[in-house]
Amino acid sequence: MSEVWDVVVIGSGSAALCAAIAAKEKGSRVLIIEKATEDLAGGNSKYTAGAMRFVYNGNDDLIPLLQNPDDPRIPNTEFGQYTAEKFGADLLGFNGGRPLSVEQRDLIGKSYETMRWLADNNVKFEPIYSRQTFEKDGKYIFWGGLTLAAEHEGVGLVEAEMRAFKAMGGEIRYDCAAVDLIVKDGRVCGVNTRSASGETADIEARAVVLGCGGFESNAKLREKYIGADWAKAKVRGTPHNEGIGLEMAFKLGAQAYGLYDGCHATPMDLHMPEYGNLNIPHEQRKNYRKICYFLGVMVNAKGDRFVDEGKDFRNYTYAQFGRAVLEQPGHFAWQIFDSKVDHLLYEEYRFSDAHYVEADTLDALIEKLDGIDDKDAVRKTLADYNAAVNADVAFDPTIKDGKNTKGLSLPKSNWAQTIDTGPFKAYPVTGGITFTYGGLKVSDQGGVVHENGRDIPGLYACGEMVGGVFYEGYPGGSGLTSGAVFGRRAGYGAAQFATQTVAAA
Repeated sequence: MSEVWDVVVIGSGSAALCAAIAAKEKGSRVLIIEKATEDLAGGNSKYTAGAMRFVYNGNDDLIPLLQNPDDPRIPNTEFGQYTAEKFGADLLGFNGGRPLSVEQRDLIGKSYETMRWLADNNVKFEPIYSRQTFEKDGKYIFWGGLTLAAEHEGVGLVEAEMRAFKAMGGEIRYDCAAVDLIVKDGRVCGVNTRSASGETADIEARAVVLGCGGFESNAKLREKYIGADWAKAKVRGTPHNEGIGLEMAFKLGAQAYGLYDGCHATPMDLHMPEYGNLNIPHEQRKNYRKICYFLGVMVNAKGDRFVDEGKDFRNYTYAQFGRAVLEQPGHFAWQIFDSKVDHLLYEEYRFSDAHYVEADTLDALIEKLDGIDDKDAVRKTLADYNAAVNADVAFDPTIKDGKNTKGLSLPKSNWAQTIDTGPFKAYPVTGGITFTYGGLKVSDQGGVVHENGRDIPGLYACGEMVGGVFYEGYPGGSGLTSGAVFGRRAGYGAAQFATQTVAAA
């Protein structure tokens, strides 16, 4: 081991890149190592919509973050506000009765300053007009507390962060998989690596940051921690997040932390590839998602509805409902819509590779629902639903409109319209997994905490590897923000440790 880096970051997704940028900001010599080749690098971040959830008090807070603050739509846009209290309440809604964790409070408290920090590093954002607004009275009305995403979504976010890192003098090596951590005198001081061809190398470092994701791409670990159904999940992102970072940390006595049977999921096209596909344009890749269920109904293989499709804005339900779909018989469901909402369906439903069936009558549509043997059960479900729709309340997709059903054992709480106007469409979906919630205990300096309660010297973690951030669900856009918040923290912590190590030498 001839050369010594101040900080080595394992992984090249957004969290890892934020750690690398933060460490460079403090003057460290930083190397990123990435298992994938350059074209497939970027971790799960590249497969996301690039949206980030954070605290803001109004339009003025958002202008400094924008790629194009002179967009002519801005004066006619009502972004509203998203307070710390609201962010906390949204997280609590998925905590299963748990209070806000230390990690969640840090996520909330550091969210806006981290967005400003990214913007200061020329990582800018644009309003999500296509997915987070409805037009009303000549205004663009944002809903759900989610307003900004990176230009060109997750791919654009990773590319912008990589440009910032390289502009600061950072280096990256592709086809360089971490195999194990090097430890001397109780301190992590490097990484054993291997290329795809089997060539090995040791890289020496004063500090190492684990930013290499969870275990969502490892079917055996999904089955072990989350349940047997999850061996069948489609992996929305990279095939490389197989849990190696966790395994390396556990070998050193790291403390497991968080909800290991929890994960971020979403309804996905049943016939999508087994893994995300970066070989198609990002505009198409995102279209395997199918998250307009709130405008219709979902039925399982028995012909039954199984969730309250209108429980809340889809930002707050898609992670839960992706799990619910996967846990249905046969691991699939059908999303059913009529022509009244066809113009409101997101572009993913018009994607050239979107799978669906269509018919002029509801009866004819039902006959086309493969995987459902009892077609009469579907007819009854839809007839009961239609009869229960509250006709006295107006449909309004810009708010939780209270247009509900009455008398059903499983209600639809909002946006309940009769499904009665042809032509009708139905889309087959399954559950797709994006990232896992179980991770490591991390200190307020980003250090990985040992089972004895002390930081493991020289070892830091960020991104999916930080446990305690999410539990039984996920408000959309929080994952990338969490990656940035804890990535920045880990980079600062690792840089400080590296500086102290040099001083003590």
